[in-house]
Amino acid sequence: MTRQQAIEFLTTRPAEYAKMLGFTRLGHLHNQWIVEMLTGKDDRTLQASRETYKTTCVSIALALIIILLPRKKTLFMRKTDTDVKEVVRQVKKILQDPHTQYFARVIYGVNLVLTTQNSTEINTNLSVDTKGTSQLVAMGIGSSLTGKHFDFIFTDDIVNLQDRISKAERDRTKLMYQELQNVKNRGGRIHNTGTPWHPEDCFSIMPAAEKYDCYTPEFAVMFTPEVLEGLKASMTRSLFAANYELKHVADDDVIFTEPQTGADPALAEQGNSHVDAAYYGEDYTAFTAVAIHDGKFYVFGKLWRKHIDDVMDECVMWHEKFLCGKMYNELNADKGYVAKQFRQKGLKVSTYTEHQNKYVKIVSYLKFEWKNVIFVSGTDEAYINMICDYNENAEHDDAPDSLASLIRIMGRRKDGAGQYQSIFEG
Repeated sequence: MTRQQAIEFLTTRPAEYAKMLGFTRLGHLHNQWIVEMLTGKDDRTLQASRETYKTTCVSIALALIIILLPRKKTLFMRKTDTDVKEVVRQVKKILQDPHTQYFARVIYGVNLVLTTQNSTEINTNLSVDTKGTSQLVAMGIGSSLTGKHFDFIFTDDIVNLQDRISKAERDRTKLMYQELQNVKNRGGRIHNTGTPWHPEDCFSIMPAAEKYDCYTPEFAVMFTPEVLEGLKASMTRSLFAANYELKHVADDDVIFTEPQTGADPALAEQGNSHVDAAYYGEDYTAFTAVAIHDGKFYVFGKLWRKHIDDVMDECVMWHEKFLCGKMYNELNADKGYVAKQFRQKGLKVSTYTEHQNKYVKIVSYLKFEWKNVIFVSGTDEAYINMICDYNENAEHDDAPDSLASLIRIMGRRKDGAGQYQSIFEG
């Protein structure tokens, strides 16, 4: 094998190289992941189900960067300092493997020697750096980044269960990730891998994720129906959804089951709309359009973490795009300010005063009609997630509140005792 053939083999067929090392379960999709880790130019986020060897792919990419790009400096980050050690240990084994030694000799004409090999750093004799920075540096997210600069930055599982249950932990992880932009050298890139745990975890500020859940065809041999049933039986629904389906669902007190999605957007036209307005703090503004057809509520929803004034024109645009008749607004919070602004923009607005407890309203109307609710294509994923994550102690309720309010208005019907009854049932 010539030098050029060796370089081409490692950069285009890394999964075959990995099989030489003993990683026999890597396939075409893993090859695609590793190639992108090596040759991609932009920041990227890869989300994949647990047990799909994404961290293995990262360790192979880290080793190949050391061999093929010895002048580049790489930072590898996981949640804690302890978490990084197993990956560094694996990278060291890859570099010491006879197959890797062979490729290094073909490419450089020398034996590959690890000049630094501890639990957090690896450097080799291929590096000509005089500043003392190792080719690979690994650390947890609590470590100091002051004065450090890297060409490649890999984050792997920096979001975990702690981020699901702790807002403080989510904020801490986000601050660290934002700091990485200052550590990245010009022309460098950040590659993120992991699984999501919360709608507002660090993945929410990363580049949009390329997702491969447990139902991805390439994983069919690994995740047979029997294996999936066993996994579901061994953990809570929320844990299975996060780890294997890459979805956010509420914990064991979940109110709303799997949503019906993907309907034709035209089915949500010529109905009515509702806006749940945010004014300050961390609330969201939710826009909901609903039309009723054949015993179903067809729903289009948008969600912004912004003040109503900043998204009012967008609300008007979506109201008109879906040919809505009336827009409904609650009077309580703003004494009619939002309604007045929408009327000035030409919308027909109806207001109401809210007297019902929010949780009771959401359970009484949205939960009652949930089997008849279908979300149309184009609805914000965050809008649906907020509804599916909703429980009595949820941090945010703007989307379910908006939809429940509109269902109450459009589906209002009283039985003989004066209680709400679905307009679709006798």
